[in-house]
Amino acid sequence: MKKSLSTLLLLFIGASSFAQQDIFALTGKDAANIIFQDFRALDSKKGITENILLSGKDQPRVYSSKLNKDISEDVKSSANALSSQIAALAIDGRGKLVYMPMFSPNIYILDSKTKDITLLENNLSNPTSCDTGSQFSRMATGNDGNVYALSNSGSQLLKISSKDGKYAVTDLGVVKDDSGNGENQLSKTQTGFGGDMIADDNNNFYVFSAFGSVFKVSLNDMKAKFVGKIKSLPENFSINGAAVNSEGKIVLASAKGGVFHTLNLETLRAEKMNNNLNMPIYDLGSPYVLKSNKLAVDINKNDIYPTKVSEGFVNVRIANNQKGNANVKVYNASGNLVSNQTITNISNSENRIELGKLVSGVYVVNVESENGKTIVSKKIVVR
Repeated sequence: MKKSLSTLLLLFIGASSFAQQDIFALTGKDAANIIFQDFRALDSKKGITENILLSGKDQPRVYSSKLNKDISEDVKSSANALSSQIAALAIDGRGKLVYMPMFSPNIYILDSKTKDITLLENNLSNPTSCDTGSQFSRMATGNDGNVYALSNSGSQLLKISSKDGKYAVTDLGVVKDDSGNGENQLSKTQTGFGGDMIADDNNNFYVFSAFGSVFKVSLNDMKAKFVGKIKSLPENFSINGAAVNSEGKIVLASAKGGVFHTLNLETLRAEKMNNNLNMPIYDLGSPYVLKSNKLAVDINKNDIYPTKVSEGFVNVRIANNQKGNANVKVYNASGNLVSNQTITNISNSENRIELGKLVSGVYVVNVESENGKTIVSKKIVVR
């Protein structure tokens, strides 16, 4: 037991091995018009783009969650699974692609393995062609595994969640501007098409306008705080896609084509990526979020966070490949058990674990299955 605990106490935070395909993209036919071409899986580090998941020429199976059956859609309508204008994409906690066509409230879930598509009918939104602010062109998956979609003007934030394989959509309301934003208002700079957003490990979101304004959105108060303007982007570069890659870097792409860029969020400086990715991008999505220690978090993996604890709790995320109950055990630096709590029905779950009044110091949080096997373990520092 002591040997096992000693091993746990030597744990350190490290990046998981890089997946070859770490970013997904909605790509276009050309840079002049918004015309959907295909869904692609990209290797942002090496610039590999050959993996086309689904093309606009395909005829996928579409299943209606409302009607509980397969349906046929009008391919000439803007409200169909392969509409010619799609600009919002994310990868959910189950590894599926979630997206929304423009001018439509419909939400679609694409299984990249089977190519099947599920239609989630959404009666909470009403985007109209005469109101660009009502369109959804920015989407990201939060650290909780839920997908969040924000309208161009911030007038509506949707949460798309899944439980036991069934999807649901919730209207979280309006994202309002912080009082200190001055002339840099989310509601004004976001009314045009374009832009995207990413999430961090505290479930905050960073929203990018097409022309480089950055806002930090907190779900706690539903406010957007202006962060600043991105520097060093080419003059004709409009931000249409943003995602976190497996290296923890923010990747930016444009519907006008051109090379991809990375962004340093602290300095707001963009740099060209050293790869051959150069194509019209309407949106980017990935299974990663920004982590406070600069490494990437894979939302499809088991995790414990934050590792620097100042508010008396940690979150335990269990991926959907686990079943049953789990015990969350906390050990102090001497290897003594100081807390033992149970999580029920752990499949694809996110749980807040209260730590009580632990004194400042180093601890190890060990999550064990019912048979005593370790699911995930992390060293934490209680301040």
